[in-house]
Amino acid sequence: MSAFAATVNDTLVVARRNLKRIPRQPDLLIAYTIQPVMFVLLFVYVFGGAIQTPGFDYVDFLMPGIIVQSIAFGGFVTALGLSEDVQKGLIDRFRSLPMSRAAVLAGRTFSDVLLNCLSLVVLFSVGFLAGFNFIDSDAGQVILGIVLLLLLGYAFSWVFALVGLFSSSPETANSIGFTLIFPLTFASSVFVPADSMPDGLRQFAEANPFTTVSDAVRSLWIGTPAHTDVWMAFVWCVVLIGVFAPLAVARYRRVAAR
Repeated sequence: MSAFAATVNDTLVVARRNLKRIPRQPDLLIAYTIQPVMFVLLFVYVFGGAIQTPGFDYVDFLMPGIIVQSIAFGGFVTALGLSEDVQKGLIDRFRSLPMSRAAVLAGRTFSDVLLNCLSLVVLFSVGFLAGFNFIDSDAGQVILGIVLLLLLGYAFSWVFALVGLFSSSPETANSIGFTLIFPLTFASSVFVPADSMPDGLRQFAEANPFTTVSDAVRSLWIGTPAHTDVWMAFVWCVVLIGVFAPLAVARYRRVAAR
């Protein structure tokens, strides 16, 4: 077996191991199921009547943003899992096995992609029940939006992998990730149009990658003006992977060498 084939095989084994944890720790599914449903119902039925989105029902404006937020936050499972593995000495166990070192992080992030697919199914189901519909979109645009979302989730898996490897415990990883990422979602167009914000905050929101990706998905799914959002959204995802994947790998090597 070639080195590449061995790495792919080890990556799939680690990914399967991560997925098998879910039935034993069903609370990990909260980020993919209960939390997104809660956000959808809260904003559509509690705040939706007070938020103006000219030309669109609020549920149509909201769903792309909620999906962006939920997919990005799916990487929390990677942060918690890696922090726990380091704390329990499992990383040392992996080092003693005849396996590819790249498989640990690659398997983690790949399993997140599969879990994000589950999150999409849940969110689409709730969104359609709440009244969301694709507007002026063909199948290709819908699929391109889904690809963009999965790429965003993969990018944030590397962000959270770095957070988990720097954290001393799963609780710390959760606190750091929540503190760093959660404010960015509210200072963006995830929930409200950026042009409704005051000066200063509006400019920050417009430069926020969550705004870029949310507006890109809206342009693909509900026909809002695309501007440069679609291709810039893919650029943001590639940049995030290009920055945080090497940082996470470097940090993993230092942690594994202890």
